[in-house]
Amino acid sequence: MSQFHLVAPSGYCINQDAARLGVQRLEASGHRVAHQTIIPRRLQRFAGTEQQRVADINDLATLEGKNQIILAVRGGYGASRLLDAIDWDGLARRQQQDPLLICGHSDFTVIQLGLLALHNVITFSGPMLAGNFGAPELNAFTEEHFWRALQNSTFSVEWQGDGPACETQGQLWGGNLAMLVSLIGTPWLPKVDNGILVLEDINEHPFRVERMLLQLKHAGILDRQRAVVLGSFSGATPNDYDAGYTLETMIDYLRTRVDIPVISGLAFGHEQQTVTLPLGAQATLSHSQAGSRLTLSGHPVLKA
Repeated sequence: MSQFHLVAPSGYCINQDAARLGVQRLEASGHRVAHQTIIPRRLQRFAGTEQQRVADINDLATLEGKNQIILAVRGGYGASRLLDAIDWDGLARRQQQDPLLICGHSDFTVIQLGLLALHNVITFSGPMLAGNFGAPELNAFTEEHFWRALQNSTFSVEWQGDGPACETQGQLWGGNLAMLVSLIGTPWLPKVDNGILVLEDINEHPFRVERMLLQLKHAGILDRQRAVVLGSFSGATPNDYDAGYTLETMIDYLRTRVDIPVISGLAFGHEQQTVTLPLGAQATLSHSQAGSRLTLSGHPVLKA
């Protein structure tokens, strides 16, 4: 049994039924779910006022107890407004005791990258309450990979990827591509050299994905990595005007522009089927015709 503590620093949870179902599922599995009162909170498109949403994050610095899983209700937009008001030092001090296991993705990425950039705090890019735990049917792959990441000090994810054969290692980082690019030139973008950069996004046309990836290249960020791993890019549907330009041809083009391996096809992102990855952990990436594997270690885990 674990203790979940909810946070809602981003958008209003439009699917209230999904959030309630997520809570019911977790409780039915024997877990406690705290801070449920934030689920219906709303101001305009946001999950409450700026003060309420930043308090969700800053109050974590004094949250007591071991094995606390911090779970974002949903993404959307709003976390970017909070970055200069977050108590980064307080959160880092809290992590030195019994680390909070902080999990979310999408808009939540900016908070996760800020923690990594400023204090090398490892968080988990993985499922959220409404979209994943509250889905009409809980995805068994997603649930299994969530607990795999939180319970094992070393674990692997395997998939049938595409790209050049490689074997390399480095610090894993990344998350949502649009949110990561929004942090270029700010204090909240990690300065990772020789890392393994994992990226995903939703509702971005392939040319927009390409433009953001090229921005990372032109900023010198891609060339400093050991490899790039691409997750899912849901809703990246080309149209008639594209005349054969697709996500796949865009990735092929990217491979001609960078000197590092680009491995695609990981089930990671806004799909129902997603792995959970510790951002900031040590990673070993191997890819061959037999398949792809990421092995992760050095992240906090639930203690017995």
